[in-house]
Amino acid sequence: MRNFRHEGNMVPCTAPAGGVLSGGGYKIGDLFGVSAVTAAAGAPFELAVAGVYTLPKAAGAIGEGAKVYWSAANANVTTTASGNTLIGHAVGAYAESDTAADIRLSN
Repeated sequence: MRNFRHEGNMVPCTAPAGGVLSGGGYKIGDLFGVSAVTAAAGAPFELAVAGVYTLPKAAGAIGEGAKVYWSAANANVTTTASGNTLIGHAVGAYAESDTAADIRLSN
């Protein structure tokens, strides 16, 4: 068992192959969050699992409060549930042409 101090909504993780970039969305196992730092593959890092974050968005409109999913294949949020992971809800409404959306994480 690891001993660690939980800091609010941050969870200690190990960076996957390719590493992580600060502010990027990552799925670690079944857990989704936003990296607080840039870290090389295999290095420890903190993953924010709650809060509101601006993430890249797939084409298509997203309504305010809509459920959003993480497309690991495209590294963006989408309203398409099939094959993707539920990560939270849209904060605000977004047009088809918008390239980012504010998302309230709720794992």
